[in-house]
Amino acid sequence: MADSISSVCNLAILDKLSDGSIEEILESYNGFCAATDTLLNGAGDLSVGPQFVSHVHGLCKHGLESLLRDHFLGALERTFEKNGALKFWRHFEAYDDVSVEEEVFYNALEEISLEKQYQEKCLLILVHALQSYNHGSHDSNDYRVELFAKYQMSVSSVLMATLPRHFPEILHWYFKGRLEELSTIMGGDFPHDDDDDDDDKDDMDLDDKCKASYRSGQMEIDECYPQGRFLDNNKLVNNIGKVVRDLRSLGFTSMTEDAYASAIFLFLKAKVHDLAGDDYRISVLESIKGWIQAVPLQFLHALLAYLGDSVSYDSVSSGLKSPLASCPSTFYPGIDTPSEGLVRWQLRLEYFAYETLQDLRITKLFEIIVDYPDSYHVML
Repeated sequence: MADSISSVCNLAILDKLSDGSIEEILESYNGFCAATDTLLNGAGDLSVGPQFVSHVHGLCKHGLESLLRDHFLGALERTFEKNGALKFWRHFEAYDDVSVEEEVFYNALEEISLEKQYQEKCLLILVHALQSYNHGSHDSNDYRVELFAKYQMSVSSVLMATLPRHFPEILHWYFKGRLEELSTIMGGDFPHDDDDDDDDKDDMDLDDKCKASYRSGQMEIDECYPQGRFLDNNKLVNNIGKVVRDLRSLGFTSMTEDAYASAIFLFLKAKVHDLAGDDYRISVLESIKGWIQAVPLQFLHALLAYLGDSVSYDSVSSGLKSPLASCPSTFYPGIDTPSEGLVRWQLRLEYFAYETLQDLRITKLFEIIVDYPDSYHVML
């Protein structure tokens, strides 16, 4: 509707112009269109910028600002579809399933992100041209906010319209692999003491050490899952954070969050099954909660911090006290209290763990009841 009104207004403006003005407008418009094509397809060459700005001013002088804005945004969308979206999806055409090579995934995301960044530079040239013509008569941020919001919506629309059906599964595969990699890092290379008493403990794997510590009532999270491991492997965490940030920029925010959330929950479910086992007589709840704080929450804390999503839960706006505020600071390196997002994640993960453990215990009890009296020795 707004575009129709804008077109009618532009026609009304043209009806009132002299032949000389119309010729001047046509010259400016043709120059503007040519400069736009050169700018968007110039492979990083912004030298046409001054001519582009001159043509923008020429059209604005005749009240045709909305016309040039619509044309430029349309050209951006068409160029992004050709040089961004179609090339991006082409990287995954050779794969029949979700097992896309990690390097292929990184390269595809890097390529489309660079294309989008270049187009944003081009859009910024238009913003500055409009601002310079109006000499501050508009808020300096008005043009930027409005045009970038429209461009972002265009990018998201193009990508969602051409989205392969298996792409959400590709994202899930990526985050599942990175979580497994981080878990391996957290479980390897423990410091060894010279004492004979520690030799047997050092020979245990990660889960056995945690189980033994919990059973003896002497569990120390820092011993089983050294928190510094995430700090020592910032490169890996930062790579994950960059992937999430780039996917968000492309409009895949919800899809990305669903992908790494599902990977985390499946990882947690497997860990609960592994720790709980078939022996219902051993308490494993504290062991599970310790693993949640030590691995997925450490990963999420690093990820949220990288993305700038770490907002204090003790802020005045929330008016709520973080239930994690009393946790040892070693769980959250560099901060006194966990962020609001991290609090929500811990509550979600622990609730899911309770449900999973509950289902396991109910199933085991049901089996004992069904197999009675053969199962009598199991209860002894």
